[in-house]
Amino acid sequence: MYKVKRRALFLIWCVLFGIVSYLFFFMFSPSHKTKTVVDEFYSYEQEGNFGKSWNLLHPYMKEKWPKSTYINDRSHVFLGHFGSETFEYSIQEVEKMNGWRMSKDLPTFKKTYKFEVIQNYNGTYGKFSFLQYVYVVNNKGNYEIVWDYN
Repeated sequence: MYKVKRRALFLIWCVLFGIVSYLFFFMFSPSHKTKTVVDEFYSYEQEGNFGKSWNLLHPYMKEKWPKSTYINDRSHVFLGHFGSETFEYSIQEVEKMNGWRMSKDLPTFKKTYKFEVIQNYNGTYGKFSFLQYVYVVNNKGNYEIVWDYN
């Protein structure tokens, strides 16, 4: 009887250890962290909080899009022209890449995570969707967003 209880407790401990290990690995994996950044970015965009989404851009993107220009342009195009207050979105990880660059005149990134984001709008011109490839790179310990300008 004692051996059966001990064996059962050992099996329960092993299963719990396995579940906790898997969750720990998953929560701290680069794939999970990078997808979280993309989700956070589009969540801010969905709310019309373009200043906060701009903060998640890589410095190369911030050079291309100064904050005030980015905020005005995003709200003008996506909210103004489309006649939609907000949108729904979905995110799919496409691939991990080595040696990718944002544009031909910039250096390559060691590791890049590529995501496919589909934004669904219901606006003045009916229902429509946009597909955008979004790239996430590590910059001094922070994962940040870049777009492809090649």
